[in-house]
Amino acid sequence: MWRIAAPMIISNISIPLVGITDTIITGYLDNSEFIASIAVASAIIGFFIASMNFLRMGTTGITAQRFGAGDFNGSKVVLYQALILAIAFSLIILLFQIQINAFGQFLIGANESVKYFASEYFHIRIWGMPATLVNFVLIGWFIGMQDAKTPLKMVIATNLSNIILSLVFVLAFKMQINGIALASVFAEIIGMLVGLIHVKTELQKYKDITLLREILDFHSYRKILSINLSLFIRTISLIFTFAFITAQGARFGPVILGANAILMNLQNLLAYLLDGFAHAAEAMVGKAIGRKDQRLLQNAINICLRWSIYIAIFISIFYLIFGKNILQIMTQHEDIKEAAIEYLPWMIISPIISVWSFLYDGVFIGATRSKEMRDAMLGSLFVVFLPSWFLLKPLGNHGLWLAFTIFMISRGVSMYLFYQRTNFITFSHR
Repeated sequence: MWRIAAPMIISNISIPLVGITDTIITGYLDNSEFIASIAVASAIIGFFIASMNFLRMGTTGITAQRFGAGDFNGSKVVLYQALILAIAFSLIILLFQIQINAFGQFLIGANESVKYFASEYFHIRIWGMPATLVNFVLIGWFIGMQDAKTPLKMVIATNLSNIILSLVFVLAFKMQINGIALASVFAEIIGMLVGLIHVKTELQKYKDITLLREILDFHSYRKILSINLSLFIRTISLIFTFAFITAQGARFGPVILGANAILMNLQNLLAYLLDGFAHAAEAMVGKAIGRKDQRLLQNAINICLRWSIYIAIFISIFYLIFGKNILQIMTQHEDIKEAAIEYLPWMIISPIISVWSFLYDGVFIGATRSKEMRDAMLGSLFVVFLPSWFLLKPLGNHGLWLAFTIFMISRGVSMYLFYQRTNFITFSHR
């Protein structure tokens, strides 16, 4: 488990460094609107990147099951089919990039100057989308093959090159925000090349067999698309939840909005840490199902759950002891700082509340049971979260965080109930 979880935790933690570096570089540029422009463009692009993460999750589960069954040719077919889908989706996004940018700008409603610079950034950064989606597939495939070191190399190569190239393009070539966008594109390509080199090395270990007929088999695409569609709906629902929290927080004023944004950074940090164990669960559960080994399946779930709980308790204690100090560092605005401290208790209990849904996400991804993940998310959103918020509105921002906490509890409970009534061993997308 640690052979898979540790590299993924390290790679997850390295991800926020790029955003922090870009923010610092942008903050030293002449035009103060550059930060807002990048935020607007990144929000639009980030939506598509986050919503396309099903390519990573779907690839991991199916590949892990093929690996567990000893079906390497099947693993190759999954890789090629997922790459074809990634390229197809990225080409569609590139084809409609003007319309996507215009619609995103309309929804966000920034001023004309910010829109201009955001559009410049967007129309450069969007060309990294093919490499981004290919990287999703490659990372998912390697995790399914029980290899977390290669994804770590890919992510570190991407993030380090992004930081270095941003500094070079902005400071040396004076390209301003266009340089930051271009650095992101080249960084994604570099990460993709690292992954493709390792894929070539991995494939050379096995006898080369022509699998063109299997790769082009429409029936197998239907299975993959069925899994990925449910994952897509689940992911969009999660994105909507966080966007809804941001929108409701904005109605309480800029101070509460800023405080909630800082607290969400703490939520994201614990997600980065706990997701390492979810990734391990994906790989190990898929492998056990491929082998049809009930004992291995149960052992994998138990050990991943146990360590997830240990780390969740550690994070809660860490936030309890050092939470105020972290908030002191994250903002210099005293009013936002005081507001964030007031709502900090919700972040202290969040790891213990969130750990269950994170872990069971990994279990269900490895089992390719995406429909249950979708149903649990939709039920938690529409039956639990939204009604809870409207009932708890009189409590203000505390009511918003309480509704979010209930939402996370609902996700964990519903997925546990699905797990209890499902025999994973008799079900796999082989």
